[in-house]
Amino acid sequence: MKDVLKYGTVLMSAIALAGCCNDDCKKQEAACCTATTELTQEQAVMDNILSRRSIRNYTTEPVNREQMAKVLECGIYAPNAMNAQTWAVRVVDAPDFIEGITKIAVEANPSIAEQEGFRNIFRNAPTVAFVAAPEQSYSGEYDCGLLSENMMLAAWSMGIGSCCLGSIVPIMQMEEAKPYMERLQLPEGYKLLVGIAFGYPEGDTPQAPERDASKAYYVE
Repeated sequence: MKDVLKYGTVLMSAIALAGCCNDDCKKQEAACCTATTELTQEQAVMDNILSRRSIRNYTTEPVNREQMAKVLECGIYAPNAMNAQTWAVRVVDAPDFIEGITKIAVEANPSIAEQEGFRNIFRNAPTVAFVAAPEQSYSGEYDCGLLSENMMLAAWSMGIGSCCLGSIVPIMQMEEAKPYMERLQLPEGYKLLVGIAFGYPEGDTPQAPERDASKAYYVE
């Protein structure tokens, strides 16, 4: 994580130039929009993308809300079809919410709690973002995917880990979880697509599984 923090300032500068930072930030070029370390803008962005990992164990400390606000800002600056901004994002760091959903999940499948170090169903994360899109939308799922990746990359640049949790969706759809879904106050006609765990990583950063480069190539 030291390497991530090392170039985090440069990465956020790069994000700013790409449209993440707000107008006030852009006025403060020395602080936000100018690369100030030995890493170039390109290196910082590339390194952040290639070093990001899905984190599956976190400290108990919720993500600082000021940092989370930056993560959300970078999320909503993701590209989206016709600028419809179809997403709806709800961030939860309330322990009773996280513990309540965990209890429902464990009652449905007790073996979950047998995992080593288990604290909650969100990979022990203290902060969770729920991402939803309109049920009737041709681009909503794609838009939310782009938003989610922006959020996770922005978080990583600040030393915050993340993990996409598609498995949480069927749990949230259970009848027992209805009060918690209501607390999210999603717009009418929206469906939950994914939960994203956020938190400060605990333990070593995992190695990336080998990628199959043959799956992406030029067509002549």
